[in-house]
Amino acid sequence: MPSRHSRTALGGAVLLLAALAACAPADDTTPAQGGSASASGTPCPPGGLATRTLGKLTVATDDPAYAPWFADNQPDNGKGFESAVAYQVAERLGYPRDSVTWTRVTFNNAIAPGPKDFDLDINQFSITDQRRQAVDFSSPYYLVRQTVIALKSSKIAGAKTIAELHDAKLGAQVGTTSYQAITEVIKPTVQPQVYNSNDDAKKALQNGQIDGLVVDLPTAFYMTSAELENGVIVGQLPQVGVPEQFGIVLDKGSPLTGCVSTAVDQLRQDGTLAVLEKTWLTGTGGAPELS
Repeated sequence: MPSRHSRTALGGAVLLLAALAACAPADDTTPAQGGSASASGTPCPPGGLATRTLGKLTVATDDPAYAPWFADNQPDNGKGFESAVAYQVAERLGYPRDSVTWTRVTFNNAIAPGPKDFDLDINQFSITDQRRQAVDFSSPYYLVRQTVIALKSSKIAGAKTIAELHDAKLGAQVGTTSYQAITEVIKPTVQPQVYNSNDDAKKALQNGQIDGLVVDLPTAFYMTSAELENGVIVGQLPQVGVPEQFGIVLDKGSPLTGCVSTAVDQLRQDGTLAVLEKTWLTGTGGAPELS
């Protein structure tokens, strides 16, 4: 979770110099289309980064964009945790709200190899070594737990342990760490089902085609409280190894990666991320633990 740090004036100056150095484009990376280098040599010139469109920041997310990460499937309204984070990052980079342009890119296409049609994409992307081979990630902006949800009528609704899920038919969105949690943590005897979106997975759950659905914890709270009649959180899955983290996705070798990471780090250090979590992800802190 985000933390606050107090620094001496000298320590603050050292950190600032380190942050500026960290966001400098590496090697001889060619600026993205529409970008330009800063005449002053500043590595992260406010509003002057090597973006796809000069003076604009193109931010992508999926369609639909789900609550509580976004509101009303309108990423540009600034409502929802990830929409708010995106605008805060943009502001730290020198791009006011009217300089931010949103576009829609599917989850799988965003993390696939190849050039991107966006400067950055925010869409609950868990940072993994495998994905790092195809895209860049910013510093993490959220620590996440995977969670099993079901209908109250499901045979797994009262499960207390992972062992009780071994014979369950579970589902998750394709290409997500939610699906990975099924195959690597739960390891059910029944082949898990894969869906193009959480909406499709949710419909399958409602129709009785699966016993349970695996999603991140905030999405689990939202689905069971606002979208699923008689929905219930079965429990959170154990955290294995390094805590799962969400990061902003950028093109592989993007000249913006360091600057975006510095902006995210600033938001964490000054408590902004903590405030945004409290504002948009309230009520998502407590849920049963599956042993």
